[in-house]
Order: sequence, then C-alpha cells, then structure tokens
Amino acid sequence: MAVALAAGARFGALLLVGLGFGITLEGLRFGFAGPWRAMIVRREPAGLLAQLVSIGLVAVVAFPLLAANTSELTGAHAPVGVAMIGGAFVFGICMQLVLGCGSGTLINAGSGNPVGAVALPFFAIGSFAGAYHIDWWIGLGTAPVVAFSGTSGLAITLLGLAAVAGMAIWLAAPGAARIPRRLWLAAIFVALFAVGNLVISGQPWGVVYGLGLWAAKGAQALGADLSASAFWAAPTNVERLGQSILTDVTSLTNLGLIGGALLVSLWRGGLSAGLPRLPALAWGVTIVAGFLLGYSSRLAFGCNVGAFFSGVSTGSLHGWVWFVAAFAGSYWGVRMRPALGLEARA
Repeated sequence: MAVALAAGARFGALLLVGLGFGITLEGLRFGFAGPWRAMIVRREPAGLLAQLVSIGLVAVVAFPLLAANTSELTGAHAPVGVAMIGGAFVFGICMQLVLGCGSGTLINAGSGNPVGAVALPFFAIGSFAGAYHIDWWIGLGTAPVVAFSGTSGLAITLLGLAAVAGMAIWLAAPGAARIPRRLWLAAIFVALFAVGNLVISGQPWGVVYGLGLWAAKGAQALGADLSASAFWAAPTNVERLGQSILTDVTSLTNLGLIGGALLVSLWRGGLSAGLPRLPALAWGVTIVAGFLLGYSSRLAFGCNVGAFFSGVSTGSLHGWVWFVAAFAGSYWGVRMRPALGLEARA
C-alpha cells in the first residue's frame, strides 16, 4: 500500500508479485541451483521437471498474449553469441559454488543464509560491471535474435520442454522421477506470478537488471561518472538512474523476493541459520563467485529467471542455448565444490 501510494498502483502490484515469488520459492522450497545439483549428483529430476512444467504453463498463456499485444508486451528475447554462451557457462559454475542463482541468491539472503548475504552485494556489483562492459563483449560476435512465435512457436517450445523432461526421466535414478505435491503447487504459483509480472509490467520476470541498477546508483552516489559506458549512458538507463527504485520493475520484484523469503523465515521461527564453518578460501570463493554471477549473467542476457525461465517461456532461442551452457557449467561447478572447501558447511 505504501508503494502504491508513493509510486502508483501498478508498482504496488508488482511488489505484491515479488512477495508472491519470494513466499512461494522459500515456502515451497522451489529453486533452480538445488534441483540442477540434485539431477547431477543423485539423478533426481523432480525439481527440474517442476521448472519445466512451470515454464510450459507460462508459455501457454504468454505466447497468445504477446501475439495479441505486440505494442504493450515484450518477450525476453536476446541474441546468441560468444559472450552469451560463455557467460551462461560461467554462471552455471558459480551458481553451484554459492548454491544460488539470481533468484536463489535473493531468497537465500532474505531467509538469513550467511553465504547468500555475502554473495548478494557482489552479485549486484558484478551485474553493474558486466553491463558497463557489455558492448565490448557483444563485439566478439552475436547472431541475429531468433524468437519463436504464434501457434507453431508454442508447439516448438512445448515439444522442447517435453523432450528435456523425457531425457531427465530417462536418466533418473529408479523411483526418483515423481514430482512431489509441494513442487506441483510451486510450479503453478510461480507460473501465475510470472504471468502477472508480464501483464502488469509489460515484460517478463527478470532479476539481473535490478541488481545492477542498485550498484549503479551506489556508484553514482559516490561520484562515479557512468557516461563512458554505452549501457549506463543510454537514455532509458539514465532516466532510471535518476528515478526511485520503487518505479523500477525488476527492483520491485527483487525486493519482493527478499521480503517474501524473510516473511516465511520469520513465520518458521526466525532467521536461525548459523554461520557455517568454512575455510577462508571458501569465503573468498563466495565473494568471487558472487561477482562472477552478476558479471556473467549480464553478458548472458539473464540468469535462470531472465534467460532460461522467461526466455524459453516467451519463445527466445537464446533461452535454450543458455540452459545447455549453464547446465554444463553447473556440472563442473558441482565437481569443483569439494576442492574449494565448500562442502565443509556445518
């Protein structure tokens, strides 16, 4: 209500959507990094299957909405390129090092997880830095944007989701492919909130831009000149830098994610997570990985939310390429954890 009074009803509604995301993800234990790790380590695909179901539900609604409202709604469409693929791969590694993607890091920080709290500010700084340099990286080469649309595009998307689900079930350990009730509920609620985000804001659910904007505002407040960056000097971004974060779509849903996770944690009994016993190397890795999460996701045009979830559900080819590259990176990130002292948590 306070945001609605200060900035407008639309922005108040977006904060509610963000809170819905946060409550659902934390309350029903729905995420991205953990389920991918479960598939890699134990061949348990339930979490991944729930993600695919949720993406499919959004696609069924988003495709006709985008087709009927071309001037009001936009999809999460981006080009495939060298930096995009490399960024997705690095992101996959780092999200397993901190056990959180973009939304996961926000949820972990909001629920009182010390590793998430340490990684989050460096994620924001990395997102700002990645945006600052993105033009140079794009110059390494990108292909034209490819976006599936209409009935045929929706059919291709749903078939692709079904193919990934079928492969995950085929690779699953015996008896591990059943999706529990909480994940069915989470998939449905996340899809509902994602569609709400699209309708209210005019764009799909995203995370990375808002975090970079927070760091850019901080840099600007400290006297930094951002005019040398083509990205931050663009008229739209200059305008957003001069406005309150309460009028920025992605910032509001990010704040909602943190707030929703906090509410669930308080309802469960408080922020009781103790400081994990990690070697100094592991804390250093957390800081570096947090920065690289932000930097690489900016180069890859999004994280698990903005690139994978929203990209695929609105027909972008880059969402599929991102998924393949990030999952490959996750495989190596899981393998790197023991050597970096990250399995020593209490």
